[in-house]
Formats: sequence, C-alpha cells, structure tokens
Amino acid sequence: MRNPIERSLMKNPYRKINRTNYSLGELVEIVSSCARDSRETMAALVDLFETGRVRVQANGRLKRVRVAA
Repeated sequence: MRNPIERSLMKNPYRKINRTNYSLGELVEIVSSCARDSRETMAALVDLFETGRVRVQANGRLKRVRVAA
C-alpha cells in the first residue's frame, strides 16, 4: 500500500471531464493533466479522435479527425 503523500502526487487517470466545448489546446491540457507522460497523452488524444468521442468544429460544422502516423 502506498503512503498518503505518494498517493497524492500520483495523477488521476479517471478524472471525469464535463461535456462542453473546449479548444484544441484546452483539450490537450486536460488530457495531459491526467496522463503520466507525453507518450500517454498522445495515445489518449489519438484514441479520442479515432473513436469519434471528440470532434472538431470548423466553420460551424462538426468534423471527425483522422490521425495519420
């Protein structure tokens, strides 16, 4: 079992995000605050875009993002 100080320093991977409109920068910041490192942040963002759980609005139209490696 981890001590309380060590547990408080860990990031919360299960943070619930309210459903609202965020800018792309805000989305990256929110996801990175829950991830352990930049690799995990990118993996989470790619998953959000590829599954359609996050869409980008351009000129008033919602669009899906395709991520190419």
